[in-house]
Amino acid sequence: MLTAQLTTVIKQTPVSMLPGSAVHATVALRKHTQKTFINASLQKIGRSDLHARTCCQATTEQADTATRPSTEWFQKIVQLPAKQRGCHIITRNLLQELPELAEYEVGMANLFVMHTSASLTINENASSDVPLDLNDSLDRIAPEGPHYRHDDEGSDDMPAHVKSSLMGASLNVPVRQGQFAMGTWQGLYLNEHRNHGGSRKVCVTVQGQKRSDGRKYQSSRW
Repeated sequence: MLTAQLTTVIKQTPVSMLPGSAVHATVALRKHTQKTFINASLQKIGRSDLHARTCCQATTEQADTATRPSTEWFQKIVQLPAKQRGCHIITRNLLQELPELAEYEVGMANLFVMHTSASLTINENASSDVPLDLNDSLDRIAPEGPHYRHDDEGSDDMPAHVKSSLMGASLNVPVRQGQFAMGTWQGLYLNEHRNHGGSRKVCVTVQGQKRSDGRKYQSSRW
């Protein structure tokens, strides 16, 4: 208490009235007091500025979130009718079963065939010879014969498994303005590798952004 009172007296006393030894102490004390006050003021200003910038950033992020288009999903299992052994273009079949696609401005579609003896691929959609040549090539790569261990389900079964692994069970296809964004001569293929494979299921999963006006695009050219 006494020290605080003495400090107050020294701070308020003109320097000219202090003894010589106290002059230096008083000047140092006043400089220290001024420096402490300035630092405290700067820290207060800095906290205020940080608070203002934080609030501004939060407001900006909220505005961006409000205006940013949301990503939406939909998933559907398409049941394709039984097809004979061979390679078949199914672009139109799939689109007829996917009217939801017309709502999307941009996105990505994953197509997954839910079988081990069929496959999916993308290839030419114009010449009718391409599917035939493609199937003939697969038969040469994985021919039927007695050289397979797994033959419980017929001579065409194990070759079908080999072809399915070679061609692949899934495809990723971009979506643009309500349709598959493929080239003019590209088509989606279902490759049936069994003699009597029966009906096949394709799981379609779409992720993307819908049209901002809520409308739908017209039917695809496919």
